[in-house]
Amino acid sequence: MTIGVCYFPEHWPRERWERDVDQMASAGLEYVRMGEFSWGRIEPERGQFGFEWLDEAIELIGDRGMEVVLCTPTATPPKWLVDERPEILQEDLDGTMREFGSRRHYCFNSAAYREETDRIVTRMAERYADNPHVAGWQLDNEYGCHGTVRCYCDDCANAFREWLGDRYDDIGALNEKWGTTFWSQQYGDFEAIDPPGPTPDEHHPSRLLEYYRFASDSVVEYNRLQAEILRDIDDDWFLTHNFMGHFPTLDAYDVADDLDLVSWDSYPTGFVQDRRSDDPTVAELRAGDPDQIGLDHDIYRGALDRPFWVMEQQPGDINWPPHAPQPADGAMRLWAHHAVAHGGDAVMYFRWRRCQEGQEQYHAGLRKQGGSPDRGYADASAAAEELFDLDPVDAPVALLHSYENLWATNIQPHSPDFDYWNHSGTYYRALRRRGVQVDAVPPERSLDQYAAVVAPALYLLDDALAARLEEYVESGGQLLVGARSGEKDPHNKLVDAQPGPLADLVGATVDQHESLPEQVPTRVTFDGEEYDFRTWAEWLDADDATIRGRYASGPGDQQPAIVDAERGEGRVAYCGVWPERELADAVVGEVLDRAGVASHPPLPDGVRIAERDGHVWVTNFSDSPVSVDAPTDATWVIGDANVEAFDVGVVTGSVGDVTVTQR
Repeated sequence: MTIGVCYFPEHWPRERWERDVDQMASAGLEYVRMGEFSWGRIEPERGQFGFEWLDEAIELIGDRGMEVVLCTPTATPPKWLVDERPEILQEDLDGTMREFGSRRHYCFNSAAYREETDRIVTRMAERYADNPHVAGWQLDNEYGCHGTVRCYCDDCANAFREWLGDRYDDIGALNEKWGTTFWSQQYGDFEAIDPPGPTPDEHHPSRLLEYYRFASDSVVEYNRLQAEILRDIDDDWFLTHNFMGHFPTLDAYDVADDLDLVSWDSYPTGFVQDRRSDDPTVAELRAGDPDQIGLDHDIYRGALDRPFWVMEQQPGDINWPPHAPQPADGAMRLWAHHAVAHGGDAVMYFRWRRCQEGQEQYHAGLRKQGGSPDRGYADASAAAEELFDLDPVDAPVALLHSYENLWATNIQPHSPDFDYWNHSGTYYRALRRRGVQVDAVPPERSLDQYAAVVAPALYLLDDALAARLEEYVESGGQLLVGARSGEKDPHNKLVDAQPGPLADLVGATVDQHESLPEQVPTRVTFDGEEYDFRTWAEWLDADDATIRGRYASGPGDQQPAIVDAERGEGRVAYCGVWPERELADAVVGEVLDRAGVASHPPLPDGVRIAERDGHVWVTNFSDSPVSVDAPTDATWVIGDANVEAFDVGVVTGSVGDVTVTQR
């Protein structure tokens, strides 16, 4: 378990480097990430390489017992390269060229840029092959940030046509699968298909979904290019990439297939402002939302089914959200422990020192721009002293998470309030409120190891996945399926009757559905109790299932809303509404009980517990203290039974051994 930092020696005079590195070592940091935006310094003009500054920085770090994670510098092609080869630039949806002056301005499908990538990555890898201080590489930086997964240039148009040709037997098959007779959208050949540019009304949903798939695959292919170069030169390095939180346009599971380690960039006080529909509380503005960042931890742990890294951890106030509140005292330490509790093996703070130039001058570091400690420095040092080695997380529950379902529901949400992240988060929060560890995994993943599986919005569904879920349930698994499942086929076309190939397993079909604004009363009963739901409602025909819930308002009053059924040795439940908090707690709690999963009664807001390797973390993101009742023979490894606001405690035992109450 390690703590590290991201460092930019190229931003500072050489005479400062040794002092910086000494202070890193004194703080207990073990890894230093460097080089992700350094192409212009490494190669200031074509063929004129200057590695000496980076050599020196690596040596200083290694001499103090720390290790280096180098980055390929491809996120920022320099000006001379753009001037020489302007065809590397991306184009927006309307054909506007994305110009030099920021970052991520290259096209993933540019043959010219792939050639230049091969050249710079090969040169860097050869330079540091067998260097004992270089532990591994981060490939590029935040693929797709700033809306750059999807490019619409000629290179992408040609690559898209080739991608479609490989995917479909002929153009007739494509027309049939997409359903292009609607609005006379038939194609005579693959060459007739362009990227989806501006149109008077909505694009064809099948065309959009395929372009989103293609664009994500283009990133996968580009990442693989870099991975293969580095492995050919030195296969002892680990390879990673730093993904982003709740990032919607890139399939991280596909990219991860070519990596040894998945990492991501965590900025809790920014995320609650820009990737949630509801307003953050004051406590969330100071420390973030533990379930929002927890879901990302679990997605990136699930990507390779192994411990992940936080490659960039927020160190203090940050520059990019609408507002930049100072985090609460202790928050930077709390975030490190929260990551570890969810299966993280390293936390790297971004950055070492606040920069005095460029676009990120208002982004804090562990040290101020003048070199003195900033608020996060003491937190990082404390975390470095407190962390200890642990076995990986052993999660009893899987949450099925799919980027393709995210894309498809975004294309036709059928309500301005239907958001895939928020809908999935409703079920995830209900699990985490009970202290249950969750693996967020793609639907294709084997489910045999899980006592329970929760599947919100399996929107695109085929026979193969339905058969696997049926086998899981009949073998004794407990499955909870959420609304909008089996609504479309994999080509984004409505099926004859929802939930499509899951109908026999669920024992019910959807008769009607409706999307509802806030002012419409939305009430449903479940086991005799009345609850609220929101946004989405499906009236069910329960042919071979037990009705557990009915509507208690609107034209669907008394229509079935929630059903379940025994199948073989297991049971499946279908929830045809988007449940509000209390209903989600009730439905999820019943599934956990049937599965025999140890859990805690619903925890106070902002307070979470997590079990890893015989230890329980109590992470308090709230502004109120909590008390923990643990067995008398349990040992407090960190803190004690009184966990203050924005604090953490770690005690030996399991989730079933502790009780947390707000003081």
